[in-house]
Amino acid sequence: MSKSAVPFATTLHVRDTCLCLHAQRAARALARRFDEALRPCRLTNGQFSLLMSLNRPEPAKMAPVAALLAMDRTTLTAALKPLERRGLVQIAVDPADSRGRLLSLTEKGHCVLLEAVPIWTRTHATLESDLADPHATREDLAVLSRRDDRGLEQPGTVRQSVPLKRPSSARARKEGQ
Repeated sequence: MSKSAVPFATTLHVRDTCLCLHAQRAARALARRFDEALRPCRLTNGQFSLLMSLNRPEPAKMAPVAALLAMDRTTLTAALKPLERRGLVQIAVDPADSRGRLLSLTEKGHCVLLEAVPIWTRTHATLESDLADPHATREDLAVLSRRDDRGLEQPGTVRQSVPLKRPSSARARKEGQ
């Protein structure tokens, strides 16, 4: 073994404590679970989220949808294409700005979403039942998703009714001792 090698103990420490690794693993597990559940609707979890983001009274512009889904506009455009081919979404030129696009669900898109929501609800309830405090988990994830690598709130992120700073569950338990 090279003298400049990172000690195996460090590898174990990162494996056991790295928030990024644990968030990635959890995200992949959640994605697989929802993908499987939504398969009868011929939707992936990402497509379900995209359709839900378009379920609004007025057509949406690309930028706010991309911000809500934490993706760039190019990725959003690619994600919309299969849904448009299936006739679930409509992409129209914005009459106020011909460079922009307005996104909306079609009647078929609304029907697929109506079929998918009860599946999502059941799957989500089952997953939440595995968590000690689902609300705190959502708050913690929202805090992390709004921060850049310097700890600053990212421009264009969608704010929820979650404070930027709150004691972590572990810190709150420790302070309560």
